[in-house]
Amino acid sequence: MEVILNETIDTLGREGDIVKVKPGYGRNYLLPQKKAVSANETNRALFEKNKAEIAARLEEETNTAEALAKKLAGTTVTIAMLSSDNERLFGSVTTSDISSKLAEDSGITVDKKNILLSDPIKDLGETTVTCKVGFQTTADITVMVIPLVESDAA
Repeated sequence: MEVILNETIDTLGREGDIVKVKPGYGRNYLLPQKKAVSANETNRALFEKNKAEIAARLEEETNTAEALAKKLAGTTVTIAMLSSDNERLFGSVTTSDISSKLAEDSGITVDKKNILLSDPIKDLGETTVTCKVGFQTTADITVMVIPLVESDAA
């Protein structure tokens, strides 16, 4: 089944792309959610007419994502957590912790879903974490987990 995407979907393509999908995925998810339209002649003609507008919007999204990636590149987030003597944390550092600390420290808002962390961080030290900032655009940040000193906890 061929569909024309109404919005950018990471696993399929960008807005305005004509993609082949399995019939069930198109019929049960993309079309009812208005994320795509059927690739018939009428819809193709409509998208051809609006091609310049879509290209301008995509260019703007790309520029915004690249600017955010430049801001994030090399950023270090320091999180203080309670830990044991053998440098294991009591708890863990999750994507929501990283997102909130990033917004608090540098004012950059990144949704926790866009922070790619395979497992929560459970050790002290430095970890490199990847953040998705746009369609196929990522930036690496450094998360430094330090022990929480008793005077900080009070």
